[in-house]
Amino acid sequence: MRFSIQREALLKRLQHVVGVVERRQTLPVLANLLVVVDGSGVALTGTDLEVEMVARTAADDLDAGEVTVPARKLFDICRALPDGCRIKFEQSGERVTVSAGRSRFTLATLPATEFPPIDSIELVERVALPEATLKELMDRTGFAMAHQDVRYYLNGMLLDLREQALRCVATDGHRLALAEAKLESKVASPRQVIVPRKGINELQGLFESGDGVVELEFARNHLRVRRGDVTFTSKLIDGRFPDYEAVIPIGADKEVRLQRDEMRAALQRAAILSNEKYRGVKIEVAPNRVRVVAHNPEQEEAVEEVEARTGVSDLSVGFNVNYLLDALGAISSEEVLLCLRDGQSSCLVRKPDSDDTRHVIMPLRL
Repeated sequence: MRFSIQREALLKRLQHVVGVVERRQTLPVLANLLVVVDGSGVALTGTDLEVEMVARTAADDLDAGEVTVPARKLFDICRALPDGCRIKFEQSGERVTVSAGRSRFTLATLPATEFPPIDSIELVERVALPEATLKELMDRTGFAMAHQDVRYYLNGMLLDLREQALRCVATDGHRLALAEAKLESKVASPRQVIVPRKGINELQGLFESGDGVVELEFARNHLRVRRGDVTFTSKLIDGRFPDYEAVIPIGADKEVRLQRDEMRAALQRAAILSNEKYRGVKIEVAPNRVRVVAHNPEQEEAVEEVEARTGVSDLSVGFNVNYLLDALGAISSEEVLLCLRDGQSSCLVRKPDSDDTRHVIMPLRL
């Protein structure tokens, strides 16, 4: 097996696939990348048995074959080589030689037959949408995913494929983030799937804010995403996601309209003196203003006042300041709307003129 390739072309593909490879593996071959050379070029595959990433690229001086090589070592070698150099990759027996200019590296290999293939996929539905749109949906919601929660179905993101829309939903039980985008064509079989946290993180690193189009292929137990010369496949979390629509507060008719950046700045300053463990701040609403108050066990206090368009008076409710900041950071409009009901109910944060992005934050007792 042999191929020759420009350093930048190989490094770009390695950056896509190496993140999937875990540093600690139960099987030695899972620390390796599968390298397959055929008449059309080179395919690099990384997997952890849950998530698989395949990146393809053109190359020269091709001699077909397949082998697995240490993922991190190959990536570090390629990254350390000088810009613009040409890399030659050649297999000889159980070793692979990577050479460029006066540099030469010999790597141990494992047989390609030991590399685990992804399970067969039974396609149910396929949709296409702009890459920038899908990236935006995931960026607006991904931060609300749970991390190592015993409720395993929260450790990922719900993709709710509706008749003519795609929703991304995430919650950790204390907050909920929802973002929606319209699809150009109707879906034959609406469905809900939960993609693991690692898979979402890999996709967020893969996507760019360009003009490209990605294809989502929904299967019974997998999600496959095709983006140009990269194919991503993830197993799905087998569980039932909470009824997220029931979490969105009904009757939160006390609306507070604020300048987003001004409110974020006030929260960031008040957070300096908030309790380091609970990160609580109190939001006090009065006609045409909002006060942000923070206390800590050292009896220190921060008070910020922000102008607001509201007729609400004498309403006070506590929230985790980080959750508020995350929600405000995920909304792109200059103004935001805080929808409240009373001092014991959750807060709905959204754009004033659109429901395509909604964030629900549970109250804190301060």
